[in-house]
Amino acid sequence: MPIRRSLPVCGLLVVLFAVAGVARSQDAAPVRVGILGLDNYQAVAYTQLFNDANATGDLKGLRVVTAYPGVASADIQESVDSLPKWSKAVTEFQVKLVDSVDEVLISCDAVMIMPLDGRKHRELATAALKAGKRTYIGRPLAASFEDAVAILKLADETRTPCWTSSQHRFSPGFIGMRNHPEVGKVLGCDVYGGCPTVPHHSDFYWHALHSIETLFTIMGPGCESVRCVSTSTAESITGVWSDGRVATYRGIKSGALKYSATVFGDKGVSTAGIYGHGVPVKGVVPTDDKYMGYEGIAIEMAKFFKGGELPVSHAETLEIFAFMEAARESKRRNGVPILVSDVLKRAKEEQVKKTSGD
Repeated sequence: MPIRRSLPVCGLLVVLFAVAGVARSQDAAPVRVGILGLDNYQAVAYTQLFNDANATGDLKGLRVVTAYPGVASADIQESVDSLPKWSKAVTEFQVKLVDSVDEVLISCDAVMIMPLDGRKHRELATAALKAGKRTYIGRPLAASFEDAVAILKLADETRTPCWTSSQHRFSPGFIGMRNHPEVGKVLGCDVYGGCPTVPHHSDFYWHALHSIETLFTIMGPGCESVRCVSTSTAESITGVWSDGRVATYRGIKSGALKYSATVFGDKGVSTAGIYGHGVPVKGVVPTDDKYMGYEGIAIEMAKFFKGGELPVSHAETLEIFAFMEAARESKRRNGVPILVSDVLKRAKEEQVKKTSGD
């Protein structure tokens, strides 16, 4: 009778554990995401992407489960009009509306802070970060530089991963200009976009932030000084980088409105793509390709919520906000150059004063 050779016990266990591991990974519960604030359409857009039963790739494996609508900001008409509309819209994706921040935090693994009003972000972020929830904060991070610094400081102190970004950063036609084969190493860029302001947010935080973040997306960090010239038709901000590169932002106040850039490199000069579309080829901007819209940043959020690294570092985020504060100060002082390092130094000194005072 032939001898039947059996798999050694240790080998059998390895196989069984491997099979079990595959089963667990395939059946793993999705990362539960909660929303704080529902007057921002982006909350609906991200929910639709994350809760799509047919989601693939990085967007698969998340689920928005609860949302706290919050209260509309009475001095922001868009907030008043949008809160009931977007609150109803997220329920169409089986999201449960709850009555408090705590109910969201108890039910989720990660948080999206989404009010249009940046004045509300610090309080909401404090609750989320102290609860140890991975946190994404929709633009703007805050309404003031003081709040922006405080939020990121608390994230560091609690060791809770937290980040913010404009969706424009991850538009293929903008982020793709960093290593564009027809441009080469980026030596500078001229970015332009809308620049409406509101009395309750620091200058440039409201909408100019989109284009200023595009500027940093293309240039990278390292800006040393900023100057701003302001007229009734435009805000013109020039930044000088530590390696001598120069970039500008034109904030459009009147006339035709478009979000894009011209990029200067060691190999060539090219227009950038337009929001939502890909990089240009031989100067031609594609418009019939797949429109990404919010999908680009949603992919980065999904990877982050699943345990990935910060898509944008705290250092770069602080530099972007210090850049805007430096531009604001330059504007007040009739266009004199302001050092970004001075803005950051003053912010640090203020934090120390507040800490010692407490």
